[in-house]
Amino acid sequence: MSMKEDALRSTFRSVFFTLSALLLVSVPAAQAQTTAARPAAKISGQAAYELTRQYIAAAPHRWIGSPDHAKAEEFIRSHFTEEAAKGNFETDNFSASTPAGQLAMKNFIVRYPGKKDGVIVVATHYETNYPLRDINFVGANDGGATTALLIELGRYLRAHPPEGYSVWLVFDDGEEAIQSWSDRDSLYGTRHLAAKWSQDGTIKKIKAFLVADMIGDKDLNVDRDSNSTPWLLDLLATAAKNTGHSSYVFMNETTVMDDHLPFRQRGVPVLDVVDLDYGPPTSEHPEGGYHHTALDTLDKVSAHSLQISGDLLVEMIRLIDQHR
Repeated sequence: MSMKEDALRSTFRSVFFTLSALLLVSVPAAQAQTTAARPAAKISGQAAYELTRQYIAAAPHRWIGSPDHAKAEEFIRSHFTEEAAKGNFETDNFSASTPAGQLAMKNFIVRYPGKKDGVIVVATHYETNYPLRDINFVGANDGGATTALLIELGRYLRAHPPEGYSVWLVFDDGEEAIQSWSDRDSLYGTRHLAAKWSQDGTIKKIKAFLVADMIGDKDLNVDRDSNSTPWLLDLLATAAKNTGHSSYVFMNETTVMDDHLPFRQRGVPVLDVVDLDYGPPTSEHPEGGYHHTALDTLDKVSAHSLQISGDLLVEMIRLIDQHR
């Protein structure tokens, strides 16, 4: 071998090893850049808004016993086939004595097992107001948007299983009065569920029972509800601060009669995440002119408000995990 050939081979080896080293460094770096470029999955207000649109289009008049009520049930079921396949979707059938006679109702419970002993429940009602069955009432905000939001929360929990307490989503039936609101004529689904879970011991596992109601409102401001547990109200203020949403909570203080009451009466910590101030007030509807009227339509709901509400619920779950 000549000195020239030896020099050429030496140069070739040097270039080869240099290129190899560069490739070894650059491939992991490229992989890291690709990983970093993937946005972190989070709850989506836009997805919840689209689900609201689909839900009220598929089942606009969801009063109990109507064809659309059955379509609403099927809509909810269709979004939890994966949980049903794992045995984590329960249909809770019951019959309630009402001013309209015995009515068949259903609650749906979707379970996401966690790593700690205990349960955080997030609930919403999915039906529309029975006395308004003869008008074009679709309940876009009152039942529609929060049903959609819990379906989107289920998608989030499917991708991010709970690290702390188990999370159960409850779609409850019969929140609205059948004739006129009273202790006996309202909250049928949660009264049934609270009694059932008291009898079988489940209620002892519940660390917090959260209700989502009317929080798709474009003009969102979550009320400070005096029927909610004080430490959960404090956590909601913290959740709002942590998520940058403090301006959307606690402008108004109210005392809300809602789906949390049957659990509050049994000593469960409860929180109603609700915005009763819905539309310009009228003499008939001082809490807002869109509430329980045909004006409760999709144009009164926003993806932005659903994003805020979703962020608050996800952060509340994290904070409750840390609290107890």
